[in-house]
Amino acid sequence: MVSREHKRAGLHEKLQLLRSITNSHAMNKASIIVDASKYIEELKQKVERLNQDITAAQTSNNRNPLPMVTVETLEKGFLINIFSEKSCPGLLVSVLEAFQDLGLNVLEARVSCTDSFRFQAVGGENEEQSEYIDAQVVKQAVLQAIKNWSESSDEQE
Repeated sequence: MVSREHKRAGLHEKLQLLRSITNSHAMNKASIIVDASKYIEELKQKVERLNQDITAAQTSNNRNPLPMVTVETLEKGFLINIFSEKSCPGLLVSVLEAFQDLGLNVLEARVSCTDSFRFQAVGGENEEQSEYIDAQVVKQAVLQAIKNWSESSDEQE
């Protein structure tokens, strides 16, 4: 059987651990427990604030998600796909300007801008262009065009 002194030593050790975790400077049992309760309440408030921040961030991301972009290398050029679940007025112009800046010719394109935004194009490099363009460069240019469009459309709202 465990002696009373052994139990008391175990309790004292647990109180000291609680005291150190909660940064309590109290010396008696009741004060340590009060400090621990305050500490728990502070932690609950921090968790609540973090949950509110997460909810706010998710709401803003869901409100204005950027379109999804894929670029594949073809034998002579690139297959570019852009998709957004919402309509994106003005995005087509921004993307075509990015193609022009890269020196890409649009060889074939399909676009839908009604309820959602879908863009599929086959772009070929301009024959007169001296430097080689890879799929990653095309994707970065399209993503930058989308970002610029998004910032300008946010300013107009």
